[in-house]
Amino acid sequence: MKQETKLFEGKTLAILSGGGDTPAINSSIEAVRNRASLLGFKVYGVRQGWKGMLGEGDVVDLTNQPYDGWYGGTALRSSRTNPFPSKKNPESRVPQVLRNLERYKIDVLVTIGGDDTNGAAKRLYEMEGIPVIGFPKTIDNDLRTRTIHHYEGKDIEAVLCPGFPSAAKAVAEFSANLKTTAESHSRIIVLEVMGRDAGWLTGSAIFGGAGPLALIPEVEITRERKEFFLETVKEEYMRSPKRCLVIPVSEGVRWFDEKTGKVDVVYASSEVDEYGHPRFGGISGVIASEISNKLGIEARAQISGYYARAGHCRMYDRRLTQTLADKVADLLIREEYGMMPVMKNLVPFVELEEFNTSAIDMGKIGNKPLSEDYFDANTFSFTDAYRNFLEIVLEKPEFDEFRYNFPVVIPE
Repeated sequence: MKQETKLFEGKTLAILSGGGDTPAINSSIEAVRNRASLLGFKVYGVRQGWKGMLGEGDVVDLTNQPYDGWYGGTALRSSRTNPFPSKKNPESRVPQVLRNLERYKIDVLVTIGGDDTNGAAKRLYEMEGIPVIGFPKTIDNDLRTRTIHHYEGKDIEAVLCPGFPSAAKAVAEFSANLKTTAESHSRIIVLEVMGRDAGWLTGSAIFGGAGPLALIPEVEITRERKEFFLETVKEEYMRSPKRCLVIPVSEGVRWFDEKTGKVDVVYASSEVDEYGHPRFGGISGVIASEISNKLGIEARAQISGYYARAGHCRMYDRRLTQTLADKVADLLIREEYGMMPVMKNLVPFVELEEFNTSAIDMGKIGNKPLSEDYFDANTFSFTDAYRNFLEIVLEKPEFDEFRYNFPVVIPE
């Protein structure tokens, strides 16, 4: 029988983005908006994440509006607002959220975020029956998406989140540029990369010529391990033809402090957000200082900071967001809420298709550290399996090398 109207004609779907920005959020918003519109939904955008559902609300109409999905960040803006009670804000603001969902006549809510943003949405679904669908987002790439990396006959549990491919490309390019100044001064540069609890993004620096040494949060640098690491740094530096190294380290590296006798992270601030997360930063300076003082090798620290999050959406991310939005359309049609679309297989660009996707319960996302298959703690280096993981997402590494060696002049 002929369908006279679109499937969800008269219904309204709203999209919000929360937490840290990435280059792929606008692409995600555009892709979800387009597919929801095809199904007949009126599409709203909630500005500033959960904050836009408080008070009188902050909502815009995305229906039949142009939207630039190539532009990085999120035009809906973001915040780290938690509608549920927390130490920083003990008041429950859930009644405000429910009131605005009713006022704006929102039938379905799509939340683009990590474990915090989507976790709050899942609680609303379980406690209040609000139809929600989560959409993955993080440059840290540490959400448990249950994506399988098929490598040399072995199935490795990997992670693939929108935002990571673009950020990884940026970190690779950043480290390639740093390499030229490290070579010019025969220095060691310790490159600090975002990554609170996982080293997925840190490893992308090796595609810019950094390494082979690296440090990640998954491997605690105890007193004994620190001594071995510094010995290894000296050996690698002396072995390098140009007497230089770029050592990528995660901001969340746990490093032994001789003054306190403890292994801990370096905090940029004592403040925490509404989800209880403190702000890390400065570990690269600590490590560079110890290399200079203990090894007598000139070392400098460089924090990549927000550079990885900034800039436009790259090609792989662009297609990844569209593929996951296809799965969102499938979930909407079947009215399967409380779920999040994910890639079930790690695949190259041309295989980013809906048949390689799956959906997981938003309440069981959690965080996934870097697999032991990807990092050798004994050599402080990323493995061939991780390089293959990057090659699938970023293709072959491309960075310049000064390939000439000059003959040494010996006076007669």
